[in-house]
Amino acid sequence: MRRWPRRGLAALLPGLLLAAGVAAAQEIPTITPRDATPFMGMGSGSGSTLLGGSRGGGSAGAPALPAEGAAPSAGPTTAVAVPMAAVDRDAPVTFTADEVEYDRETGVVTARGNVEAWQGERFLRADNFTYDRNTGIVRVSGNVQLIDEQGQVMFAEEAELKDRMRDGVLEGVRGLLASNGRLAANGAQRTGGTVNEMSRVVYSSCNLCAEDPTRPPLWQIQSRRTIQDTTIQRITHRDAQMQMWGVPIFYTPYFSHPDPSAPRASGFLFPSFGVTRFLGAFAETPYFWAIDETSDLLVTPIFPTQQPPNLGLEYRKLFNNGEIIANGSMGWFNDTAAGGNGGTGFAGHIFSRGRFAINENWRVGFDLNRATSEDYLRTYRYEYRRVLTSQAYAEGFWGTESYFRADARVYQGLRQTDNNSQIPYVLPNIFFEHAPRQLILGGWLTVDTGTYSIYRTEGTQTNRLGSRVRWERPEIGRLGEVWTMRMQSDLYGYYARGQGDPPINLPDADGTQAIGNVRVGLDWRYPLVRDAGAWGRQIIEPRMQFVTGPNTGRQTTVPNEDAIDFEFTDANLFALNRFNGRDRQEGGSRVDAGLRAAWYFPNGGQVEGLVGKSYALSNPSWNPYPLSGLQDRWSDNVARLRVAPVPWFETMGRVRTATDQPFNVTFTDVVSTISLGRVSLSGGYLDAPPVPYLNPSQRRLEVSSGVFARINDNWRVGVSGRYDLKLDRPVLIQANLVYEDECFLIDGRFIKRYADNPSTGQSYAGNTILLVRIGFKTLGEYYFRAI
Repeated sequence: MRRWPRRGLAALLPGLLLAAGVAAAQEIPTITPRDATPFMGMGSGSGSTLLGGSRGGGSAGAPALPAEGAAPSAGPTTAVAVPMAAVDRDAPVTFTADEVEYDRETGVVTARGNVEAWQGERFLRADNFTYDRNTGIVRVSGNVQLIDEQGQVMFAEEAELKDRMRDGVLEGVRGLLASNGRLAANGAQRTGGTVNEMSRVVYSSCNLCAEDPTRPPLWQIQSRRTIQDTTIQRITHRDAQMQMWGVPIFYTPYFSHPDPSAPRASGFLFPSFGVTRFLGAFAETPYFWAIDETSDLLVTPIFPTQQPPNLGLEYRKLFNNGEIIANGSMGWFNDTAAGGNGGTGFAGHIFSRGRFAINENWRVGFDLNRATSEDYLRTYRYEYRRVLTSQAYAEGFWGTESYFRADARVYQGLRQTDNNSQIPYVLPNIFFEHAPRQLILGGWLTVDTGTYSIYRTEGTQTNRLGSRVRWERPEIGRLGEVWTMRMQSDLYGYYARGQGDPPINLPDADGTQAIGNVRVGLDWRYPLVRDAGAWGRQIIEPRMQFVTGPNTGRQTTVPNEDAIDFEFTDANLFALNRFNGRDRQEGGSRVDAGLRAAWYFPNGGQVEGLVGKSYALSNPSWNPYPLSGLQDRWSDNVARLRVAPVPWFETMGRVRTATDQPFNVTFTDVVSTISLGRVSLSGGYLDAPPVPYLNPSQRRLEVSSGVFARINDNWRVGVSGRYDLKLDRPVLIQANLVYEDECFLIDGRFIKRYADNPSTGQSYAGNTILLVRIGFKTLGEYYFRAI
């Protein structure tokens, strides 16, 4: 989760006091309404405002937070352009008023009634405005409002500005700031145009109670003295007190945070505290460093009681044509104390990625992901991944017709049972595909070619160079039937050695091999549509396909790197080559048959399903995937069903049953969701058979369920879990309870995983997490984690 510097009290008068002065003398005649021409066509309108707010000043003795309100009403206006030195800083200050006078003898400009002055994106409103050209002092009074470039609004009873309005004093200050911030103070003083000092400040981002605005907000900060320095973009509070519901809960003599007008600023973030079984009590003290406008670094030291200290780092850099994001850690790790058997020593991790667009056709990138161990990531609660992939790549795109990719990959297994010397290096992997837009022989053609080289420190080496050509031509018959002719040809050459070693175990695949395969198919389907009137429309679609090609045999003389796993479902029932990857080619002749039916309702709902199976005309004993559902001439039966008759209910299920025993289910995957307004329910069931060609090979039999509810506009709760019926124990339990409003957030999360380390038989470090997050919006967030 990205953590940014948490910023508190929004800026006090950030550049709000017009940093301009009246230029050298020019005689300005007295102007009355009948002499005036409305500026920018504003006659009796409301004037040009950036943000509305309630009028009036606060009590100097007991400042109150401003409430939301409408912009002040306006009357007839008169516009005068007064040449002043700049906010840009040479732009003139223009103002309108009901009446404007200039006294030549005293050099005083006076404006009365609905005075509105603006310079660039800064805006001032008041009932009365006077400017003394001799002293350079500006006085405004009566419902004073100042609006800055960010739309923040300050209100005051009166103000006195001087030194080209860079210095000034305001009385009875209130503010409507960014991110719903509200502020009140007895007074404010501005010095040098960059430093604003306020006294007796109250700040909160909470809305006031509509029924009783005098009640304290949910939280607020009171400080004796607050200083805002716009040069360094910092706000500093002295003698600050945090209150909740008017009750003091925290006091600090000094508190500093970035100015809300700063998009980013360096500084310490809110610390995090927690207790875990393997770390003991710990504290995190993150520091955010805004290096420049395009890069930053987050440094997070962790100080546990049962492990040595650890240092976490997160770096981000933006370029004109890309970005780099990297996070990592380092420290001394006692794996034995964390429940592992890796001993003690230096440990760390790095997860990074970079993406760069070279031009409109080419982009390059990299991923660098390495870690010391699985126990290390789990113990310190860093992002856990089962296998880490590092790669460098280049990609080319030419419209929708052509695509090119070249990459090199390195993998790392994190479990102690993983033998990384048998995990491959892919150096290189190259792929190119071209699909012309125009029809070729009345159909769509796709041609690709590619090569890869796979190395292992111990064991096999495989090199492959090959190409695939696909062609497909659909035609619609006289009776509305759809005929589709398909062709696919593959040609590959291999050079391999060490194939008899684990994990491949194919001793006959050593040496040089050349294989080819052609698959030709004729697909027929006949969609029959029936108009059901007010009930929508119904479709019944029988489908048959004949596929033929040379027998490929068991292919034990061919290396296998990209087709290790296979699952026969409705998704690949009609594929020409149903095997994954390209190292295993399906051969022989077969017939596929299926029946699809659907009912589409006028409300957007539907009920849709399909059943089907295959018959192999060739002997299927060559099938390299036992128990996959294709081991016999008659394949297993596959089916899917989607039931979503109304927007708030949906069930999606896939099953596979034995060919001669339709009620003997060999594979099931069902997911259901129900959304009932503020409450949603979910459930799932998975029964997957063991896969003999994978290690470990075991059956998965699980159920899952979840309940998520939004109790009201502020409260929401969720509970979910998975249960292993085969092992008769939970797999995962998690729950969360959240309260959130416009200014406050409290989020409690509990996660319990029942996963064991296969090398030790003990629970993994970090299997149980309790996280409590408390956020004061515009100030920061506080974390507590525990087991």
